Amino acid sequence: MCIQSKKIRSPGDLEGKLENGSVLNEQSLSVPTETTHRGIKSRHAQMLAIGGTIGTGLFVGSGQALNRAGPAMLLAGYITISILVYGMITATTEMSSYLPVTGCSMAHYGTRFVSKSLGFAMGWLYWYSFGILIAYEITAASLVIDYWPNSVPTAVWITIMLVVIVSLNILPVRFYAETEFWFASLKVFTIIGLLILSFILCVGGGPDHDRLGFRYWKDPGPAKEYLTSGSGGYFSGYLYVTTFSVFAFNFAPELLVLTAGEMQDPQTNLPKAAKRYFYRLITFYILGSLAVGVICSSNAPGLTNETGSAASPWVIAIKAAGIHSLDSVINAVIITSAWSSGNSYLYMSSRTLYSLAMSGSAPKVFTRCNRWGLPYYAVFVSSLFTLLAYMNINSNASAVFNWLINLTNTAGFTSWVCCCIIYLRFRKARIAQEVDLSTLPYLSITQPWMAWVCMVLFSLLCLCNGFYVFFPGHWSVSSFLTAYLGLPIFLSIYLAHRIYHYKDPWAHKSESVDLHTGLEFVRALAPEVNESAKDSKRLNLWKRVKLLWD
Repeated sequence: MCIQSKKIRSPGDLEGKLENGSVLNEQSLSVPTETTHRGIKSRHAQMLAIGGTIGTGLFVGSGQALNRAGPAMLLAGYITISILVYGMITATTEMSSYLPVTGCSMAHYGTRFVSKSLGFAMGWLYWYSFGILIAYEITAASLVIDYWPNSVPTAVWITIMLVVIVSLNILPVRFYAETEFWFASLKVFTIIGLLILSFILCVGGGPDHDRLGFRYWKDPGPAKEYLTSGSGGYFSGYLYVTTFSVFAFNFAPELLVLTAGEMQDPQTNLPKAAKRYFYRLITFYILGSLAVGVICSSNAPGLTNETGSAASPWVIAIKAAGIHSLDSVINAVIITSAWSSGNSYLYMSSRTLYSLAMSGSAPKVFTRCNRWGLPYYAVFVSSLFTLLAYMNINSNASAVFNWLINLTNTAGFTSWVCCCIIYLRFRKARIAQEVDLSTLPYLSITQPWMAWVCMVLFSLLCLCNGFYVFFPGHWSVSSFLTAYLGLPIFLSIYLAHRIYHYKDPWAHKSESVDLHTGLEFVRALAPEVNESAKDSKRLNLWKRVKLLWD
């Protein structure tokens, strides 16, 4: 059921005007239109949190990291990023669960808690990054289909996926959430099944009854030298895996923040999702990377001379074990994973544009919603990014498309560093204004220490993203630009806005940061959602089934 307030019809009515008048402009929010509706349920939120992060990176990309650094370094890299991502989840959830206002995003919080320039730069970074990644995921899915011999042109597959993704995003948000719930469920069940299969192969339960154990950790070994010899080579391998594996986690915290503005009872459901996220990181990423290193050799030829799903370590291990047809099942899941990711990226791109317009950083027309609470102009303009997928049909245009993808390579690191800055400013403002801790729906004992650790380490990883090009004999202009092009573009957007608004402070004073506008409206949502939830208590059987997801 979508939750809608009859009395609130515009972003201006909901958000109001900040006390210092410097963060948001009342006029920019007074578009006479409906706002987005809260149609994302608790079970949707749980699956969206983890489902958006399980994609081609874990299924296919992990094979390249395994080949370069070995199973031990693959596991160490995924453990490192999992810990840091959990730190990000706890930081962003503390903010988003406290103020899950309509149109909220990390760019919105950047504008509200730090400065208009930071929010502006982050918002446009998110918008073009998410938009380009829509086309990337559509292309990836269409290419993976070639695992099965067929004569259908790639353009046909691109068109089919494009139409489905756009169609799901022009429906009310509950349809998007429900679709992503089942997409994510499929990925979760697949990963759990692969973990069970890995254990069976490890103990010799496969068709050939070959007991793998930790054979591949002995030969070719737990770690491989990369770029140089000795301990430096092993560390280079670890650093490569750590920077490379971030793609599998990219924008997971941001997705949860974006859904908060359309979530039922967000002050209850967001903390619930954050508390359970740690266990999902362990299950899907840490155990997943361990399983890959157990069942697939880091020297397996398919990791380097195959493309698409054929390069997946899972598929290679399944074929080596003599299990027939299961590789096609995994290929189908990889296709749906890419499809699902493209669906999520279009949602994120459109809601980011909506959030930018709410904050006055984009034309006000993008705040307009229809009676379903859909920001249709924002969805339409963001959907235009899907057309970039057709560039891969032509080899010359494909090179241009690859350059566009390069713009997003450092976006994840840049976003997470900014998220840490925003959280620390939020926390400082909360302390300065003596906000009662009992009013915060979520607090983590890891903060603020993890925010500082994440900010420092993600800054270093961002600078090390293309470290390999600086080794003798590995310099390449294209590789350098691939690794670092997105960073100067983000800084240029930030500095251009900062120069234009040179009279604005670099950061809002802690005492004047608005921590209250929209808070009462959000708290008023809880009784309305809880009232509707009472009816479901009569469905005892369904309630028990829901416990599997909630």
